[in-house]
Amino acid sequence: MEIYQHLPPEAVKIVLVLFLSFLIGLEREEHKAAGGSYAFGGVRTFPLIGLIGYSIALVSGAQLLPLTIGFLVIAAFLLLSYWHKLSSAEAAGVTSEMSGLATFLVGALVCYGHFWIATTLSVASLLLLDLKQALEKLAARIAPHEILTFAKFLLLTGVILPVLPNQEFSTFHVNPFKTWLVVVAISAISYASYVLQKVTKAQGGIVLAALLGGAYSSTVTTVVIARRAAHEQHPHLFSGGILIASGVMYLRLVVLLTLFNRQLMALLSAPFLVLAILAIGAGWIWTRRADKSAQAIQREFEPRNPLELMAAFLFAALFLAMLVATQLAVTYLGSGGVNTLAAIMGISDVDPFIMGLTQAAGTLTPLKVAAGAILIAAASNNIVKGIYAFSLADRRTGIQSFVFLSALAAGGLVPLFWLR
Repeated sequence: MEIYQHLPPEAVKIVLVLFLSFLIGLEREEHKAAGGSYAFGGVRTFPLIGLIGYSIALVSGAQLLPLTIGFLVIAAFLLLSYWHKLSSAEAAGVTSEMSGLATFLVGALVCYGHFWIATTLSVASLLLLDLKQALEKLAARIAPHEILTFAKFLLLTGVILPVLPNQEFSTFHVNPFKTWLVVVAISAISYASYVLQKVTKAQGGIVLAALLGGAYSSTVTTVVIARRAAHEQHPHLFSGGILIASGVMYLRLVVLLTLFNRQLMALLSAPFLVLAILAIGAGWIWTRRADKSAQAIQREFEPRNPLELMAAFLFAALFLAMLVATQLAVTYLGSGGVNTLAAIMGISDVDPFIMGLTQAAGTLTPLKVAAGAILIAAASNNIVKGIYAFSLADRRTGIQSFVFLSALAAGGLVPLFWLR
């Protein structure tokens, strides 16, 4: 500490420039030694470029023109290096030359006191350079349509969301920003499950498919597993998997309630977590029971892309419709009307209805009424999934699944007695 106090401030900056640029140069030196052909720069060249960037920035002061000219001069030398590389090899990368430009900027940033940015830029450069093979393998594994899928996610979150007004309109208190934020949250959870299912493709069997599928859509997962069960002789495995998927649904609801309505979360998180643990635990134990068929079961379900733009707009429309319908039911039909609507919505996707309640609870809709409606909607959805499983799976799997999901639905209604 005393040594640092006696050093001139610029000495510390020079040492930092040398250290950061030396690390980049060291990585390039190792790459040059392993390649055997012409490669630009090493442990001496890159520190020199960093020092040049630092010196020009120091002389320039607040004026950017001299620094820009210096940057262009260095870029011209690097261009000559790349031209020489092209003339001596059929395939030539430009990574080292780009690293030289980054090193110049590191020197300039340190001079202006942006130590964190300079260090971050250096570390990022090192990672990109050193992880070449891993990144190339990752790029080879990513299908072109997956890039489009991620672009759609960025469109939903980074383009559409920021431009929407964050204020309420009409007597139903419709907030465009919060409406689309709900769409983004649902899409993010489904997209995360979608990515995990892609990454773990053909691994983990039915149990992993049920866990990830429950986060994606427990209803879709139930239908897919039930159809698969009709051609297999593993009733314990498939009925247990269906129960696991419905248990994950409650975890998904806890996450959404935490994000959008802490009051509802305080009322429902405990029963939902208990239901999730019981369903997932009982489902997993049931899958461990031996079936008559000893043939191993592999995952086959390939989830659909959850980020279709039309699906996102449809969800937003359903969300608004449920928000309005819930308010009308409370106004003209009372809590009984809301509960009836909740039971009906369990037939299809309950997300728009439940997310509508998160926005209305405590303001447009009494908190306990909203909590009760969410319990009823989830229970109704479990009954419907039990009917799907009974209709689509083989007889034993269908019966077991219907019994399990009916019991889970009954358990999900027990908290209603505390909400009165």
